[in-house]
Amino acid sequence: MFSRISSSWELVKASYRVLRADKELIVFPIVSALGTLAVMITFAVPMLLAGLFDSATNDGLGVAHYAVAFLFYLTMYFVVIFSNTALVGAAMIRLRGGDPTLADGFKIAMDHVPQIFGYAMISATVGVVLRVLQERGGIVGQIVAWIGNLAWNVVTYLVIPVLVVENVGPVEAIKRSGSLLKRTWGEQIIGNFSIGLVFGLLSLAVIVVFGLPAILFAAATGSVVLIVLAVALIVMIVIGLNLISSTLQGIYVAALYRYAVEGVVDENYFPPELVEGAFRKKK
Repeated sequence: MFSRISSSWELVKASYRVLRADKELIVFPIVSALGTLAVMITFAVPMLLAGLFDSATNDGLGVAHYAVAFLFYLTMYFVVIFSNTALVGAAMIRLRGGDPTLADGFKIAMDHVPQIFGYAMISATVGVVLRVLQERGGIVGQIVAWIGNLAWNVVTYLVIPVLVVENVGPVEAIKRSGSLLKRTWGEQIIGNFSIGLVFGLLSLAVIVVFGLPAILFAAATGSVVLIVLAVALIVMIVIGLNLISSTLQGIYVAALYRYAVEGVVDENYFPPELVEGAFRKKK
């Protein structure tokens, strides 16, 4: 466990070196976060009307329930994939020795809108299918949905850089992503490193070490304003950590793709062993 945390921290530092060279990369996750928030607000009313937040009525909703869910997933995935495409595209420019701008990233995403929409359609379909299994399949369905979600995340791990660089359709990109992972790192795809692990621990530390004492102190004063400010501050810090985590994840995916396809690791940013050992090979 400790060795994994240590390796994950090295990965965070390596990815952060790229972010430090191009600080504007964090704008793409910010756009994604604002976009997903707008989507959630836009869909709040129809989702409430369709009962998506009321599991007790799901059995009687049928088509209307899952139609709204599909539209929600489609819009959400499009926003997220669009932003991630811009991020990965800009990161690829940096890893190849260029100096990307925000305009470069957004142009790459705009140039791939048809592929992004197609991939969002497929992802939304998968999301609804997994939701049906989870809601209607009992314990077995929930297990199958969990395994299916895990498998989907693994197979599609390199889809976005494939879309960016190879300019193929979404179906071919999914096949290509799975093929690259299997060919480069073996059939047993189990991540050794986790940027999410590091930032999850950091967020937990912020809440436990700073958040709870600050809130308790504010509560002791009896000031509602101080309580609200304390909670708002902790929420903002956690959101900031999540934005940095998302940015570093996109950078790392770009580095993995470059190694898988070109066999190249930019040692100015990433120690080769961090990329070469990203997944355990099947023994």
